[in-house]
Amino acid sequence: MDGRRGADPAVARRYRERGWWGSRTLSEVVSGHARERPGAPAFLCDGHATTWADYDRRGSQHAGQLTACGLREGERVGVLMADGPEVHEWYLGAERAGLVVVGIGPRAGVAEVQHLLRRTAARALVSETEVAGRDVASILAATGVEIHVEAGRQGGSTERGPAGAPLGPDDLWLLNSTSGTTGLPKCVMHSQNRWMYFDRLAVVAGDLSSDDVFMSLLPAPFGFGLWTAHFTPTLLGAPVVLVRRFAAGDVLRLLQAYRVTVLACVSTQFLMLLNEPSVASTDLSSLRVMFTGGEAVPYERAAQFEEVTGARVLQFYGSNETGALSRTSLTDSRDRRLRTAGRVIDEMQVRLLDGRNDVSRAGDLGEPVCRGPATSLGYWDDDEANAVLFTPDGWMRTGDLATLDNEGYLTIVGRLSDIIIRGGKNISAAQVEAMLMNHPDVDMAAAVAMPDPVFGEKVCAYVVPAGAARPTLDELIAHMLFSGAGKEMLPEHLVLVDSLPIASGGKVAKAQLKEDVRRRLGDG
Repeated sequence: MDGRRGADPAVARRYRERGWWGSRTLSEVVSGHARERPGAPAFLCDGHATTWADYDRRGSQHAGQLTACGLREGERVGVLMADGPEVHEWYLGAERAGLVVVGIGPRAGVAEVQHLLRRTAARALVSETEVAGRDVASILAATGVEIHVEAGRQGGSTERGPAGAPLGPDDLWLLNSTSGTTGLPKCVMHSQNRWMYFDRLAVVAGDLSSDDVFMSLLPAPFGFGLWTAHFTPTLLGAPVVLVRRFAAGDVLRLLQAYRVTVLACVSTQFLMLLNEPSVASTDLSSLRVMFTGGEAVPYERAAQFEEVTGARVLQFYGSNETGALSRTSLTDSRDRRLRTAGRVIDEMQVRLLDGRNDVSRAGDLGEPVCRGPATSLGYWDDDEANAVLFTPDGWMRTGDLATLDNEGYLTIVGRLSDIIIRGGKNISAAQVEAMLMNHPDVDMAAAVAMPDPVFGEKVCAYVVPAGAARPTLDELIAHMLFSGAGKEMLPEHLVLVDSLPIASGGKVAKAQLKEDVRRRLGDG
């Protein structure tokens, strides 16, 4: 792949010939909806509807604003905004101006914002006047950004201008960050066509149509947010409900009010919805599908969500970098949907590696790798990171550990980087967390490595209690042993917390917890 300009033409041609990629852009789809159904809602937010005509007009207006700033085709423009219709309108405007969006999550801290702008050599930033409570001018002083466009300021022609041709579906379209759970993020390169292909997978998995009403609770810049808010609803011509900030009670009210049929959220969010007292009195009968992922899906709680709502819980397995390697679908049994990562996708050529050895035989443990039409273009301007992301023969790594059964279903055991090594024994943090979250007094849990002078590392469990419960370490250990845990998996330290820190991508910020462990050991 030619990272600077987009997909390798020969690869793109092959994918197009096989029907996996196409020739239309999101801009063209929006324009078509604006002509054919101008008054129909594209976005529903804050009690207001943004119509397809609104979306199309504002996208062109923003393209004019960016062009008027002197930005040239292929240059990068950071977009940092709260979730809502506006962020999608600016993405559309940048596409029409021939610019590459640097999508920055709304929860990003100042250091991350500055890092992403410097790393991508962005010339402009679209944002509010303050970022993370600081004046944006003071933040930009430490970057190479020359132009600040105030997000709420109107102006500019609806003509796109001569500065750059609109981006094509194979071009580099957006740069977003890895989720930032372990340090400053890398920048992942996206074409539109990878998400057009992903949309086809989603439509089949969830039997999606233009009759659906979507709600996406994911930040727009990240992969899960891109397909559930920016691509699939638009490609179908269906409305999507957006919220500025997640609050479980508000989300439940919106699910009922808009008769939402398809919900997209990370596991942490659906657990918070289940724990909200008003869930018992909320009419969720319209909901038929909930897509989740981003972290381990706790079986018991996911099954509870299905019982409470009547919806089926589905997921894709993959990453911001790889796209989807496997998926569950409405035709899968509950055990398949909630205990596995789904059936591998043939076009993604998934295999498992142990080092350089192919161990894809049923039952063997290995790292899933892939190559196919859902993959990203790799990392922006980062040869060292790309050397880790890709195998020498061009397969993209996931960094996970998994097994593959003889029916083609993947089961994720944990992450290579999320393994706790106690006395030479590898312990999957994900497995520990899954057992902890099956305890009735545990709402959420995270397991991290605690340094130890004898064993190297031990398991430290961070637990958010359910309600007024105060589970003890002995109680949790007894529960895990009853569930079949080996003794080496048992936590040796417990920290009860009101909430777990969440990184900008919506996952638990393990780096913060590991730092907290080190501080506690130092204090002790």
